[in-house]
Parts: sequence; C-alpha cells; structure tokens
Amino acid sequence: MSLPAIFDTLRLPVIGSPLFIISGPELVIAQCKAGIVGSFPALNARPQAQLDEWLHQITEELAAHNRDNPDSPAAPYAVNQIVHKSNNRLEEDIATCAKWQVPVTITSLGARVELNDAVHAWGGITLHDVINDRFARKAVEKGADGLIPVGAGAGGHAGVTSPFALMQEIREWFDGPVALSGSIGTGASVLGCQAMGADLAYIGSAFIATKEARASDGYKDGIVDGQASDIVYSDLFTGVSGNYLAPSIRAAGMDPDNLPKGDISTMNFGSGGNTDAKAWKDIWGCGQGIGAVKDVLSAGEMVDRLEAEYRAAKERLDLCYTG
Repeated sequence: MSLPAIFDTLRLPVIGSPLFIISGPELVIAQCKAGIVGSFPALNARPQAQLDEWLHQITEELAAHNRDNPDSPAAPYAVNQIVHKSNNRLEEDIATCAKWQVPVTITSLGARVELNDAVHAWGGITLHDVINDRFARKAVEKGADGLIPVGAGAGGHAGVTSPFALMQEIREWFDGPVALSGSIGTGASVLGCQAMGADLAYIGSAFIATKEARASDGYKDGIVDGQASDIVYSDLFTGVSGNYLAPSIRAAGMDPDNLPKGDISTMNFGSGGNTDAKAWKDIWGCGQGIGAVKDVLSAGEMVDRLEAEYRAAKERLDLCYTG
C-alpha cells in the first residue's frame, strides 16, 4: 500500500520520533524543513496553554518555509498523545490539536476509538506505537491508520521482540502505513526498514544529539560517546520497561546491573516513577543504535548524513544484484 498523500513531501522515509522533554518547536521545525517528519509529545508543552503557542509557531514557520521554498516544501509534523489514564490533560490537548488541524497524531500507551475519530474529523491521520502483534491488531481495530512497531533496542519505552519478527507478523495481515522503530541510527538502517516491509523508519536517539534538541550537554555527549553495551533495559523508572543510558543511572547513585523491579501503578511521566531520580530528566532514555552517532550536529546535518548513507546503501545493493 502506498503512503498517504500527507507524506508526499518527504525527502527521506523517516519520522523523527517524539522525545519526552527533549523535542520542542525548534527541533520539530528543523526536522520538517530538512524533509522528515518532526514530532513532539503534547506533554512537553507545559503548562497546557503552551501547546497552543507551540502549534502556532510550528504552523507559521513551516508555512513561511513553504512560501519561500516551493520546490522543497517542509515535511508534515506530528504530535504524540499519551493515552494512558495517568495523562489528565488528554482531552484538552486533543482540542488544541483540533484547532490547528495537526496532520499526524502518534498515540502511545493505549488506543481509543474516540481519539482516532477526532483526528479523522479534522482530516489528520493516526499512527499507534505497539510492541507486539496483539497490540497492533487492537490498535487497527480501534481505528488507527498506521502502526509504529517498537522493536528490541529502541530508546525509551520499548519492546523485546526483534524488528524482523514484528514486521513479518504485522505484514501478514496489515497493508497500511508502518514506521519501524528499533536501533536505527544510519541511512543504511532506514533502507533496511523498507527491505523488511516498513514504509518509514522511526528514529529518536540520534536526534537527541542535535543542536536543536532540548537535552543537556551531558546527555548529548553520552550518546556520542555511547555504544549498545551502555544501554540498560528496566521498568524501574516509570513502571513500563524501557531502555536507558547506564552512565545516567550510575550518576543517580544506582547500579545499572542490579536494578530492582518497578511498579506500573506508580507510573507518572516525568515525575520520578519508582525512584527519586526523574525519568527522563535524570535517567536518560536511549536506544541501542547510538554507536552510529559520532558528533553533535544540527538536525539538518543529521538528515544530510542519513540521506547520504541511504543513497550509498542503495548503490551498494544495486551493484550486488547487477554484478
């Protein structure tokens, strides 16, 4: 199935995933201008009234870019909605997004028919992130237009299933838009996502180490210096299993190799979960693909690198199959 027309302006088949605390208008606008989908969690805008300001800024700046660059218009942007019951401002956030007719809505930690219906009413599409085939089927049954399978090694809240297995199972029954997540840090990996049957790659951790990202210098340096072996999978910090940078866990006075179990009943995004250290402020979410990140770049430079690697990978494949 071809992608919805909303993605026609993409320079590269990539969505910059919503990064809790880190993604703001600056990063989203830079990603969209560079030709990939930029996104942010609605909860990053605090207080809630700030969400209206951010959407105004994003809408105006992308419209100005499109007027000045008719031959290379910006990619669409997306807003991530946390559907879990702990999010007590969901209805307000949906209403604000309706005002600005947000083109793409990414839903997480729950699927709701009424949310999908609301997005469709203003002409947007919804993509729901899932960690297994069972959740994928439920999301589509409730009206999601597309899926984001979050495979093993993805940053933040992530599953444990291989991206290969996820794509195989989902493509047996679903022919809609799919953006694959899990340890994607190079343009070759983007091409690999397409080879597995995904339409788009979903990249987060690499964009934490960009100049526009609202991450501390220590966080960005940790990604540049880190490898897959520095990633720890734990449910301690929010009650939901996720991947985090080991050095940030040590800095909070804990042993990343001996973490206790968490409690999902204490889940409260950004407050502290089961510890005094705050996820994601103190305990840094990160995926296993960070070994590909060598420098702190601008978002535009990051997309340039990804595109160059993507094209080089395609050329290598062409040479392999043409002799």
